[in-house]
Amino acid sequence: MSDTKIKVAVAGASGRMGREVVKMVLADPELTLAAAVARKATGTDAGRFVGLDVCGITVTDDLELALAESKPDVMVDFTTPQLAAANAKLAIRHGVRPIMGTTGFTPEDIAELDMLCRDAQLGGLIAPNFSIGAILMMRFAAQAAKFFPHLEIIEYHGDQKLDAPSGTAVKTAELISEVREELRQGNPNEHETIPGSRGGNYNGFRIHSVRLPGIFAQQEVIFGAFGETLKIRHDSFDRAGYMPGVNTAVKKVMGYTGMIYGFEHLID
Repeated sequence: MSDTKIKVAVAGASGRMGREVVKMVLADPELTLAAAVARKATGTDAGRFVGLDVCGITVTDDLELALAESKPDVMVDFTTPQLAAANAKLAIRHGVRPIMGTTGFTPEDIAELDMLCRDAQLGGLIAPNFSIGAILMMRFAAQAAKFFPHLEIIEYHGDQKLDAPSGTAVKTAELISEVREELRQGNPNEHETIPGSRGGNYNGFRIHSVRLPGIFAQQEVIFGAFGETLKIRHDSFDRAGYMPGVNTAVKKVMGYTGMIYGFEHLID
């Protein structure tokens, strides 16, 4: 590793994931925290984080100014789906490699960001999940789908998660669809007496999103066949569990060009 530290800006630094990223960066001697950015809160939380000093770094609400002044190598973004695409474009425009932990990107968004990264000779990453266990769960599910084509995905998150299905569920479905021909499951005469009861339809199989307080993040893929079922499940209990993956991404993205979709491409 070079003696030169990688300069990291954190967007969404006041959020629960953002605070974990800040702690991870500060604890790694190979990284340095260049900027911490938080969207200005309103109401009773107004000013709670903006202006706060985090180990010598002042939290600001102006991402473009922070990128221009601190000149980071990498921006780690855990904001919201509404902000993520614009934040990624802003980072690329300033010569900063975007690592996007925020979900909600469309295929068109990903293609555009890949083109922008390549034009700027920068690496970038959109990762629906940074957990090594979750990546393995997705890979195991794709392997199982070769033998058990009848399946459904159930993902569980807290009731404050904005997008459904989760980025992890979508990525799992994409990986399964790469090895499984489209198959319309269930009875062809099936009828939903309550619309949406059977979940979302993806390439012939169903995805169900559960949103309840008290849940952090879980996902299971259920496979059914004659006389047997197979369940592949992953459970996350703490945001700190994602940080080894974020750390790996920050370091490896320095050697890539183009926008990578999926953390699994960086862990082999």
